[in-house]
Amino acid sequence: MTDLKATVHDLMPALLEDLKDLVRIQSVSADPARLGEVEKSAQKTADLFAAEGFEVEIVRAYDGAPPAVVGERKGPEGAPTVLLYAHHDVQPENDPADWESAPFEPTLRTDERGGERLYGRGAADDKAGIAMHLGAIRALARSNEHGDLPVTVRLFIEGEEEVASATLPELLEKFQERLRADVIVIGDSGNWDIGVPALTTSLRGLIRVDVEVRTLTHAVHSGMWGGLVPDALMALTRLLNTLWTEDGSAAVEGLVSGPAADVDYPEDRLRAESGAAPGTHWVGTGSTVERLWTKPAITVTGIDAPKVDGASNTLVPSARAKVTIRIAPGDTSENAVKRLREHLEKHVPWGAELSTTVVDTGEPTVLEATGPAYDAARAAFTEAWDGTAPIDMGVGGSIPFIAEFKEAFPAASVLVTGVEDPDTRAHGPNEGLHLAEFERVVLGEALLLRNLG
Repeated sequence: MTDLKATVHDLMPALLEDLKDLVRIQSVSADPARLGEVEKSAQKTADLFAAEGFEVEIVRAYDGAPPAVVGERKGPEGAPTVLLYAHHDVQPENDPADWESAPFEPTLRTDERGGERLYGRGAADDKAGIAMHLGAIRALARSNEHGDLPVTVRLFIEGEEEVASATLPELLEKFQERLRADVIVIGDSGNWDIGVPALTTSLRGLIRVDVEVRTLTHAVHSGMWGGLVPDALMALTRLLNTLWTEDGSAAVEGLVSGPAADVDYPEDRLRAESGAAPGTHWVGTGSTVERLWTKPAITVTGIDAPKVDGASNTLVPSARAKVTIRIAPGDTSENAVKRLREHLEKHVPWGAELSTTVVDTGEPTVLEATGPAYDAARAAFTEAWDGTAPIDMGVGGSIPFIAEFKEAFPAASVLVTGVEDPDTRAHGPNEGLHLAEFERVVLGEALLLRNLG
């Protein structure tokens, strides 16, 4: 382990430069104007692994579909096959003014806890996942005389994870034999804290539904008709308010809740990492991690309404909101959509016309975190983090494609890990990668592949 640790440390400067090159590519899969950048990031990823001896190919579900990178580097005869997953597309940067440095210019700064971080969109989610796999391969190859790997490594780097992996089922079916593995390592999650590794063993699913109400056939003067005719914003806000109980818990009947692991989440850390304002009270009931991991959460993530500046004295005829529900492990997206629609139809006020449109869905996941692959992972992470054993962690967010992998490869052990920490700020401004933790992550994966071999 000492030699491998030293090898990883020596590789970090060059690996960091490769990661910076990836971050500079604006591979925002949701932006049609930047689809050329998504193609560029796929090619860069393919080139990086080709340089490490992989046979690589950029593939698509069909002509015009987003590009994914698949590859293979063979290990010893009879050794297990391990599939490494990450994604090379990123979220939009939104308003660059919210960033302390340019979103696509990777920048090193010291964070509030004194750790050095690399800031930039995709610096963690998930181009660091690509770099994690790349670093582990380099370390293993350079730590032995012949440059061999202890296992056969297959590669799947997706190009559309941030837009719901629409063609993933087709890709898994089309390239199933090239992706089949004994162990699948999903490098798109994170660790419990700086210095505390984790294996993600449960994730919430989600549904996103556009909800629209209409009370008028056209806008009318608020002075002439206000007090008699309900406007659409009035009806929408009244309807949305029924989604929560008084304490902020989800009020939609029929959604599943469950218990969570007995993990302490200290109040001071919770407040600092969540970004909660000093006077904010928490919502919901149950333990902190139950509310974050194993209970449903309802959020209004967008409202179409006239802007305050320039608003006229008018009753609005229609209004629309995007409602997102994070659904707990054990629930299904089908059930959640049905229960939400039933709730909205029951509570829509004043006879307003109601319409609902499902935008997208993703299933929750529970992983059976037992068996030789998990034993190998726990031993590797404990070694990489100098004796600190990993915890089994739930995640409140969603990675719906894990269910797709489990369905496509039911015999494989699926390990979900990654590079993020509680202050990574993935999807938000000032996304950053903690570099000391990143080095431990690379070492942990290298040790995992060694143990699996």
